[in-house]
Amino acid sequence: MQIGSLIGLSDRIFISRRIQGLKMPLPNFLFIGTGKAGSTSLYYYLNEHPDVYMSPVKETNFFSYEGGRPDFCGPGDRSSISHKTTITTIQDYKANFDGAQQESAVGEVSPSYLYLPKAPQRIKHYLPNVKMIVILRNPADRAYSNFQHKVRDNVEPNPDFSQVIYEEKTRIADGWSPSWHFVQNGFYATQLKRYFDLFDINQLKIYLFEDWLSDQLGVYKDILQFIGVDDTFVPNLNTRYNISGKPKSKALDNMLTRPNLVKKALKPILPGAFRSKMAAKLLRSNLKRLPKLSPSLRAELINIYRDDILQLQDLIDRNLSSWLEVPHQNA
Repeated sequence: MQIGSLIGLSDRIFISRRIQGLKMPLPNFLFIGTGKAGSTSLYYYLNEHPDVYMSPVKETNFFSYEGGRPDFCGPGDRSSISHKTTITTIQDYKANFDGAQQESAVGEVSPSYLYLPKAPQRIKHYLPNVKMIVILRNPADRAYSNFQHKVRDNVEPNPDFSQVIYEEKTRIADGWSPSWHFVQNGFYATQLKRYFDLFDINQLKIYLFEDWLSDQLGVYKDILQFIGVDDTFVPNLNTRYNISGKPKSKALDNMLTRPNLVKKALKPILPGAFRSKMAAKLLRSNLKRLPKLSPSLRAELINIYRDDILQLQDLIDRNLSSWLEVPHQNA
């Protein structure tokens, strides 16, 4: 048997580039969190920039799961795109950036890096000088949006968010993936402290989701300056990606979100960026908004997060008093 048949494509790329003495690119910037705070849109907007190379795998999750693919058992966990695309070896991770050529900024987007505790040390080991971008969303809103996302994907078994909050510890103990940790994902001070302890503060750029919503272009340009590329470039900001809601048509939602013959036939014909934009528009038009988070539940979540929010505002030197506002019951 030939040696070539014993190794995978990524290993062959890795060995070939080593033999040729070529430098294999690794990211010089990462979006590390949090989820449900514009990460998907930011990925596509950055991917439009001519001087930026984004990982073709949107969420590699490498620094979260290096050494072995996790075997989570929540609804849809094992069939999820994130599970299937997770990269667990440094060889495969390097090969993922093999397409980078003259781009001065090379990056990836994996919101799990902020939440999972092993990621900071692994990033420090492989990318000690990397720049990291964080967008933080009010944790109560983030938790509810995360829940809505699962409802949208038709995998949430309990439609009552008030009950889901109290089921979370059991779900975690039963091995459901971090994408189901609606409440636990929101303790940002604890999560960010790991990075502050390991990296120079100048390697971190932290925004609030409110910043992103009020001035996407301004935040985008600031990020371009942070990663060192031309900040005069303007992407197409009209398309919003990965928004939450309940599908009006399950058939259309399944066609857009699951593997099928139509998508397979269109793949070689239509450019990837065009397909992503069209899918995002169709998904958005097919969604109806779920009810807003009730004032009582919001107050309950704020109470859970209060101490962490107070620590966070000192840590990042931002006024987060609006996150602590308890709405009136008749609001």
